[in-house]
Amino acid sequence: MKQAITVEWQNGHNHGRAFTKSMRLLNSKDFQTVFDDAPLRTSHQHFLFLARINSLDCPRLGLVIAKKNIRHAVDRNRMKRLIRETFRAKQQQLKGLDVIVLARKGMNDVTNAVLIEHLNGQWDRLIRRLQKAKSEPAKPIEPNLQVSTP
Repeated sequence: MKQAITVEWQNGHNHGRAFTKSMRLLNSKDFQTVFDDAPLRTSHQHFLFLARINSLDCPRLGLVIAKKNIRHAVDRNRMKRLIRETFRAKQQQLKGLDVIVLARKGMNDVTNAVLIEHLNGQWDRLIRRLQKAKSEPAKPIEPNLQVSTP
């Protein structure tokens, strides 16, 4: 079920939405920070989004596309390309967010058009959750009150 990128993408331009090195999670420390504390999550049959607010003015993306879940390199590369492209389109709404996308089994069996639709839906869900998290007042952290008996 492999197919070329849609005509819409081939003729489209990035319009200043490049995917620069500063927009990538590059080292294990960056990935681990998101894995350890990801208050924003969206899940789908084919992928999982983990996200955490960062202190930067741009969003960053990390990809985990395991060979165990997607066997062929050509399919893994196609998944990465599509995820990056949908991320580029939404990057203005994702400012200040670190996101990791994990691929699940069966993702490579989906056509590009359907995959793009699902990815855009998940990005939109993540954006709504981010806006909700930003609008809620921060809850004060209460000290751990434990009564100890002598």
